[in-house]
Amino acid sequence: LAVQLGGALQLSSTLGKGTTATLLLPVATSAPETEAPLHRAPKVERSAVILFVDDDPLIAMSTTEMLEDLGHHVIGVSSGRHALDILRSEQPIDLMMTDHVMPGMTGLELAAATREVRPSLPILLATGYAELPEGSQLDLPRLAKPYHQDQLRDRLDQMLG
Repeated sequence: LAVQLGGALQLSSTLGKGTTATLLLPVATSAPETEAPLHRAPKVERSAVILFVDDDPLIAMSTTEMLEDLGHHVIGVSSGRHALDILRSEQPIDLMMTDHVMPGMTGLELAAATREVRPSLPILLATGYAELPEGSQLDLPRLAKPYHQDQLRDRLDQMLG
């Protein structure tokens, strides 16, 4: 979460002395609005069922919270194989969002397999890599990691219409 906000988490440990965790967050660039509520729920244009695939539990938790905060129903899984099981079921799904780098099956491999099961399902690839491997046949919409909730909302609005 710190990285998504433009900060960092630094850990250092010394045997017999303990561990220090330093959380660095960016300085606010503007003063808070005095009459604004602490948390404004984003305007929900359309609630969707989103199949979210990511093997990193922290990213999965934070992205699931962002998606739910945007008004969407999230089906979260940690592998491409599990995602394919759900895609082969009768479960209604409006969009799949997947990480690219995952053990066992990459996001691109999952997207290719998804096209065979649900050819018209919109797929959003979340990746921290600017370039995908050579020979990538699929031209998928991408969301660069780390991303903020506003970036996620804008991309989903584009894809869900």
